[in-house]
Amino acid sequence: MGHRPPADAGDEREHDMNEALRALAEPRRRAILRLVAHCELAAGEIAGHFDVTRTAVSQHLTVLKNAGLLTERKVATRRLYRARPEGLAGLRQFLDQMWASSLEVARDLVEADRAVGPDDRARATG
Repeated sequence: MGHRPPADAGDEREHDMNEALRALAEPRRRAILRLVAHCELAAGEIAGHFDVTRTAVSQHLTVLKNAGLLTERKVATRRLYRARPEGLAGLRQFLDQMWASSLEVARDLVEADRAVGPDDRARATG
């Protein structure tokens, strides 16, 4: 078995963003994140909000934790979960860049349309 060479920071951010996207693709996982966004809950309390087995909820929690979107804290026999907002940083940065790019394209289109002028547009459509 070979080892992967160390990834640079850009590759690591891309990997983290992809893991977050995969984790968030499942609606129950998004619902779990909403539940623990502002408070810490035990696994059993989280499971009580869903009509699936505790094992299924445990698997969702594992995926979210592995994607860096949840923290887990052990207190005696309980496991407490809370959302980890910084786990979404790479995804947020990606979306911010996409949004900024889209706004630039829209601005360029409006400026190009203004440069053409109404008489030119009328001739082109008529």
